Amino acid sequence: MTNHHPITPPPELIGRWIQEWINIHGPDKEGIDYVVVQVAQYAADQELEACKQWLSLRGHAELAIKLGYCMRNKPEPPSLKERALAALENDDIDVYLIRRALESLPE
Repeated sequence: MTNHHPITPPPELIGRWIQEWINIHGPDKEGIDYVVVQVAQYAADQELEACKQWLSLRGHAELAIKLGYCMRNKPEPPSLKERALAALENDDIDVYLIRRALESLPE
């Protein structure tokens, strides 16, 4: 593919989808519906990630997280407290996240 648009799937991914189709339906059956669904899901995921990144870079990281959960019909994201504790437990020290969690506690 010569199209370099940001949501264009990489050739390796397209090849994987084609192989998955062949494994499921055999080489003689047309797989346009399968490929269309895969491409639509890929494009939607790329767009969501770009939106989340845009929000995060503008200081709205919390909103970016909630957007991701909302757009994929998942339950509410972990609370600020849960995320801060997980960051500490995983040695993934996010000072900004921990500071926000502490500041949200009552005096």
